Amino acid sequence: MSVATASRPPIRQGAQRASASSGTRRGADTDIRLVARSIAQAALEVLAGTRPLVQLSRSLDPECYLALQHRAALTRKHAARSKGSPQPHLSPMVRSVRACSISESICEASIVVAEEGRCRAVAMRLERTDGVWQVTALEIG
Repeated sequence: MSVATASRPPIRQGAQRASASSGTRRGADTDIRLVARSIAQAALEVLAGTRPLVQLSRSLDPECYLALQHRAALTRKHAARSKGSPQPHLSPMVRSVRACSISESICEASIVVAEEGRCRAVAMRLERTDGVWQVTALEIG
């Protein structure tokens, strides 16, 4: 005698891991990717001259803020020296974001951003203090 049961597709190993992780952890990972995405796009807009740097003052620690300010000034100086009419900058488009949790309050993210003629890589380390994510290391390729 056989008992008929509904056939279920086998559960993939990745699906088991996703369901085994806590919902808050997955939510935090999504949150950090969104934060990293917006900060990376804003930083590249600062370098392009289409966004004021002061808008990132709360998202960057003082060392990263000064480094981005210096690089933006150098970019403007170089653009002023180059001959020809300046082309309007198009807004950079974030293609992908990958985040890796180091601990509960530290994450690292890598972002690929497409600009008009090239793609760029952005790497950042984010640390949560008082419930707010702040960039403590920023590298823009």
